Amino acid sequence: MEDVMINRPVRRRKSPWLSLLLVPVGIALNVLVSKASAALGLPLYLDTLGTVLAAVLGGYLPGILTGYLTNLINGFSDVTNIYYGSINALIGVATAFYASQGYWDKRLRALLTVPVLTLIGGALGSLLTWYLFEFSINLSSPSSAFSLFLYAQGLPIFWAQFLADVIMDLPDKTLIVLMALGILRLIPQSWRPLFRFEGWWQAPLSDALKEAASHPRYRSLSMRTKLLLLIAAAIVSITVGFTLVFDALYHNTIIDENETLSTGVAKLAATAFDADRVDEYIELGEAAEGYLEAEAKLQKIRSCSPDLEYIYIYKILPDGCHVVFDLDTAGVSGSAPGEIIPFDESFAPYISDLLAGRKIEPLITDDTYGWLMTVYEPVYDSTGKCVCYACVDISMDRLATNEASFMARVIALSLGVFLVILFIGLWIAEYNIILPINTMTLTAGAFAYDSEEARTDSVQRFRELDIGTGDEIESLYGAVGKTMDDTVHYVQDLQTQTETINRMQNGLIWVLADMVESRDQCTGDHVRKTAAYARVIMEHMRKLGIYTDQLSEKFCNDVVNSAPLHDVGKIHVSDTLLNKPGRLTDEEYAQMKTHTTAGREIIERAIELVGSGDTGYLQEAKNLSACHHERWDGKGYPSGLAGEEIPLSARIMAVADVFDALVSRRSYKEPFSFEKAMSIIKEGAGTQFDPLIVQAFVDASDEVREISESFHADPVVS
Repeated sequence: MEDVMINRPVRRRKSPWLSLLLVPVGIALNVLVSKASAALGLPLYLDTLGTVLAAVLGGYLPGILTGYLTNLINGFSDVTNIYYGSINALIGVATAFYASQGYWDKRLRALLTVPVLTLIGGALGSLLTWYLFEFSINLSSPSSAFSLFLYAQGLPIFWAQFLADVIMDLPDKTLIVLMALGILRLIPQSWRPLFRFEGWWQAPLSDALKEAASHPRYRSLSMRTKLLLLIAAAIVSITVGFTLVFDALYHNTIIDENETLSTGVAKLAATAFDADRVDEYIELGEAAEGYLEAEAKLQKIRSCSPDLEYIYIYKILPDGCHVVFDLDTAGVSGSAPGEIIPFDESFAPYISDLLAGRKIEPLITDDTYGWLMTVYEPVYDSTGKCVCYACVDISMDRLATNEASFMARVIALSLGVFLVILFIGLWIAEYNIILPINTMTLTAGAFAYDSEEARTDSVQRFRELDIGTGDEIESLYGAVGKTMDDTVHYVQDLQTQTETINRMQNGLIWVLADMVESRDQCTGDHVRKTAAYARVIMEHMRKLGIYTDQLSEKFCNDVVNSAPLHDVGKIHVSDTLLNKPGRLTDEEYAQMKTHTTAGREIIERAIELVGSGDTGYLQEAKNLSACHHERWDGKGYPSGLAGEEIPLSARIMAVADVFDALVSRRSYKEPFSFEKAMSIIKEGAGTQFDPLIVQAFVDASDEVREISESFHADPVVS
């Protein structure tokens, strides 16, 4: 994240309207290239070149708008073009996706998009064509000749059209991709960002930061996904609702139209013959006077509409339907006059009405003769008696076909609108909600508190986002920015106070150490020198890689800061004993050794007073005061600890303490030379001292000499 945050928002905002110029230019390319292909007689559409270019240069929205609007405009000359707008829009979506993945940066990778574009334009387009043209081949398409050829070879009509459309669309999309690559080569690479359809309400982000802000990791669904689902669910719900309503209206309208048609035809058929001669027609058939003329009229009536399936005249009697007229139909021969047709089960509820000569409502049945709408129109003789029924059947199969075609049109139109609204919604959400929030999150998450410079830089980086959405997000941005400013000022004040407290603390430690030290007329600057030696030793230990797992920056600071307290226990030793000019007796030496345990007790009481706060330096002070006279071989005091049982800080102080005692003048001895003291320290490696610490001490001999000489008014002579 820190690497990403280095890429600050530095580009200037640009208007998205420049990118929208891609849409009219793309539409013009689609139309002109398509017309040129038709004029040259090429069996290719080539109507998506502008869509592809707009998607590659501008992104999703320009690609979708170019594809969809192209077909809307072409719909003025051929309304079926409107329904293919969704296919063209999907091509824009696919192209924009692959462009965002870098496929269009190289020619060979761009060609890998051809199969996907073919699948959309050829396969999905073929399915749409199949439904639009009522499950038959579209004879006006460039692939129709190939479709008919495949059909003639024995392929089912659907597969003939499907394969022909896919095969013919492959060179179409290949040529379009090659043409698009050729045009893109003419556009300088530095101009490409000008065509990106962006709508910044903040300082534009670098590509790396935009990518990080667009696709962060979340515990659950991202806001983009939730908005996508919300917008999609809303559009789908509305679309499905309207589609179902339109389908119901269409269905009912067709039913009403068929009912009106069949009723009108039935009434017309009732006038085509002499009702007074029905019994004669049943008995004599074609031999009856006027029978053939009446049959010819009925044939003429049926030919008035392709939706009419059957026309027949029945006399309803208890034993069944007695045929008066029954016209032959393609594939079905009509029944002979006088033949008795049993009642279908679906007519059982209406038999009593038919026998009584009453009119019944139109019926929709799916019986012996298929799925039909049937109308029975009573025919009355000259006395007003119902002597038979003029019957008309209309096939409902055509209704299902028309309904499927209608639904295909509605879905095709809805899908195009769905894509346009969806991506407009996502585009608005991206630049007004998602990117501002995620950018604030990334910038705030990378906020650095470790130094004043880092804090100032972090606040400046947040200010540079310049979010100005004019809504709640801008208010949030302002509030977070103010909180950052206040926090930085608070941290700076707190750091100042902490530094002051630390200086006071260290000063008090030195004062306390000086109070203890001043009682011993021989020790002089002992605590200052040992602290300086300890720092140099630890620096060289880190340089040599000795105990680096323990020598953290905090540990080193704690040791140096607490070093002056290593002899704090001497406050319990009498002045007489501290300043005795000669050697100490065994009893006196035993009393002197108690300064280690006394020091430990003093520091422990201090730790209890501090409580659960940060007592790191006090812990090291306790280790130093209690253990700086322990020996590596276990012969030291007060606890006889050996090796690494002795705290590391105490092992370091042991070397510094002994060395300073050797080179310093005491009441009972003269100072040793630097070389002699260094030799004694070396001899004690592995017995009195940790050999690794001695190694670091020897390695630092130049700095040790400099410290030693700086504290002596008269330099020690070798």
